[in-house]
Amino acid sequence: MLTAAVFVPSPPLLVPELNGLAANETDELRSAALAAVSEIGDCTDWVVVGTGRAVERIAATASGTFRGYGADVRVGLGPDATGEADPELALPALIAGWLRGRAAPGVRAEVHVVPVDAGRDECTGLGQRLRAELDEGDKRRGLLVIADGAATLTAKAPGAFDARAEAVETDLAAALAAGDPSALAALDPDLCAGIVLDGRAAWQVLAGAFTTAPSAVKIVYRGAPYGVGYHVGTWRP
Repeated sequence: MLTAAVFVPSPPLLVPELNGLAANETDELRSAALAAVSEIGDCTDWVVVGTGRAVERIAATASGTFRGYGADVRVGLGPDATGEADPELALPALIAGWLRGRAAPGVRAEVHVVPVDAGRDECTGLGQRLRAELDEGDKRRGLLVIADGAATLTAKAPGAFDARAEAVETDLAAALAAGDPSALAALDPDLCAGIVLDGRAAWQVLAGAFTTAPSAVKIVYRGAPYGVGYHVGTWRP
């Protein structure tokens, strides 16, 4: 059964070793993300959803490294992860593996990577299918959504500044805080692409997993320290 859905952002800067002397700048975000995933730390399995270039399904036996982001920090998606650490492992899988290792080392995490340009119906449909799988049986299971907000909130943001981004980011934050899956499902794919809100597809998978409003919502972080919207919280069924 689904215990809770947790959402965290995807920046590699969550990993202290990648930040060097600036690691303390992200302490609040890091602590919030670890606290959130600890709420599904007693689950046997996680289903992880994030975005990337193409559809990908990554088994809980996979392992990877953040070497491509500046440090050879190795992570696994489960206690029985095997083989060489893959330097090309998708970022959502790396983030999930790092969080799992810190907060829930006994969990097995399977990762679903959704294309950033996936259609709304494709995303919500995947969410519905994943929810059905998560609700099967008596095992405690968690859904972990790894998604960012707009990357165009300031002039120094990765996507530079876009005046449209703030309103969409405000709407996204409101939808998450209100536990409003219909508002997430209504995010406009073209507008989100224009403001580099690459997490849109993952947010709409979350929407599909909750055809009714969550019974409880907790938001533990909202900010944009580098001009990118970051949200951390929990929805409970």
